[in-house]
Amino acid sequence: MSKTVTLDLGLVVAGHGRHYIVENAEGVRLTCHPRGKKSDCVVGDRVRWQVSGDEGVIEHVEPRRNLLFRQDEWKTKSFAANLDQLLILVAAEPVFSESKLARALIAAESAGILARIVLNKADLTTIAAARVRLAPYSAMGIDVLEMALKTRPEEARALLDPLLEGRATLVLGPSGTGKSTLINLLAPYAKAQVGEISQALNSGRHTTTTTQWYWIDAARHTALIDSPGFQEFGLRQIDANQLSGLMPDLRAHADDCKFYNCSHLHEPGCGVREALERGEISESRYRIYGEILSELVQRR
Repeated sequence: MSKTVTLDLGLVVAGHGRHYIVENAEGVRLTCHPRGKKSDCVVGDRVRWQVSGDEGVIEHVEPRRNLLFRQDEWKTKSFAANLDQLLILVAAEPVFSESKLARALIAAESAGILARIVLNKADLTTIAAARVRLAPYSAMGIDVLEMALKTRPEEARALLDPLLEGRATLVLGPSGTGKSTLINLLAPYAKAQVGEISQALNSGRHTTTTTQWYWIDAARHTALIDSPGFQEFGLRQIDANQLSGLMPDLRAHADDCKFYNCSHLHEPGCGVREALERGEISESRYRIYGEILSELVQRR
């Protein structure tokens, strides 16, 4: 009679190639490898694994609540799972890409993940221009939190702590927005964790391109997930016909369209374009919708 093997439940906190760091229920971390040739784990995955020598073997991935993708010119790749919210950092300076911001929000909406925007460097005089660019996002019900992470860190912490508590939050932001400042403020041991993970993966030179999970409380209930850069979110899994429904400002007017399958580009009686003409949808948001729709149609 074959012996039944009991598999431990673990959390993937980092990975590079076919090497993953898995944390067990006691908080102990071990380098693991997936069974077989396929390697489809991502940070945030709950996995079943067992010890094999001084490392571990991942036998299978537990069902995911959600999954996010990034894409480049050639391929789409999953990179984080089981998230409670996205915290998207932009700043008064440098000027942020509204297209990348919109794509991140669409990806979050598609995955059913709450998203918030942090507008950093609120102490700069250029904050007024950033507020204007973010006004459409506030109007559609997205939280926009203003703070000055470097000059007023305690205020920032008081604002963020209750929003992060008990949640797994993916932090995103382009270079220069203050993401490292935020991570170091909320997770002071992050640098030490980076070093430990890098050593375990033997991938020090890859640290800056690796998504990583940090606990920011001793009880391991609240986590920040750091994903470098402000990558293009993978939206290829979205049906082109569903795109407007994932953009709250367009969705609010889509029911007013004459045709149920309106593309909002050229059809008569389009509620979205009528709202655009009335100034209820910003021109930049409508332009971004058209760009993404074109990409999705071409990839069918």
